[in-house]
Amino acid sequence: MATTLTQQQSDQYWEDGYLFPLSVFSEAEATGFRTELEQIESDWLEADLPLPLNTYKRVNAHLVMPLAARIAQDPRVLDVVEGVLGPDIMIWSAEFFIKEANTVQTVGMHQDLTYWGMGETPDQVTAWIALSPATVSSGCMDFVRASHKNPILPHTDTYSETNLLSRGQEVAVEVAEIDKTHIELAPGQMSLHHGLTIHGSGPNQSEDRRIGLAIRYLSPGAQQLVADRDYALLARGSDKHSNFVPVQAPTELFSSDALTTYEQVRRDQSKALAEGADASVPLYAG
Repeated sequence: MATTLTQQQSDQYWEDGYLFPLSVFSEAEATGFRTELEQIESDWLEADLPLPLNTYKRVNAHLVMPLAARIAQDPRVLDVVEGVLGPDIMIWSAEFFIKEANTVQTVGMHQDLTYWGMGETPDQVTAWIALSPATVSSGCMDFVRASHKNPILPHTDTYSETNLLSRGQEVAVEVAEIDKTHIELAPGQMSLHHGLTIHGSGPNQSEDRRIGLAIRYLSPGAQQLVADRDYALLARGSDKHSNFVPVQAPTELFSSDALTTYEQVRRDQSKALAEGADASVPLYAG
């Protein structure tokens, strides 16, 4: 279980726009994370929260769920991320992506940076950590090699009910099946991908849930160009730029203080995340 990138791995990431598989947790640890998440789902699904539980899982989970913040700040994960971003690392968001067993939901092929309001900055990387098997059958991610060397391409908002993305966004170019690399991961393994890398995923046709945690890391040189304010949690090193309002990791589930911070962040970020939409984007509505 290597927790730092070799120079060859770092070079491969910048050449391909992604890197996998990287073993950061044991299978037993990943199973423990999954058990903790599913206990939260059981305990809080019917709770009197200001927003649906799924919104908190899908948007900035690290602000209200200690589990997400704990995984995102784990030194083993940060050691790998440091091989891409350097020693100063901030957490911009963390999202649980869950596809239930035998369902039709997909993720359209897209580029993340299209919607972040940060332009085409290289000062970012997404770590996707599998908490259950991510296979072709369960709807693992597909990456298009070297597509991060393109600029931000035109995208279409489909608002498809079967697309898990906030507005069903898809890159407005045809992606051939032969150009897709299937990112299969065992529980505890991680992939990295650049925010310009074209990626998506198919439906979960397996008998188990496909559960992953996507963590968006920034180096402090990144800038929010669309929203008036943006927020980040400093995970390692220092922030000498102050481009993002600092936030703290939660100490308990859905505390009143954390929920207040969450709503402020959600309201301010919605200007960037919902920019250009020709209909409402409930997941990011302020």
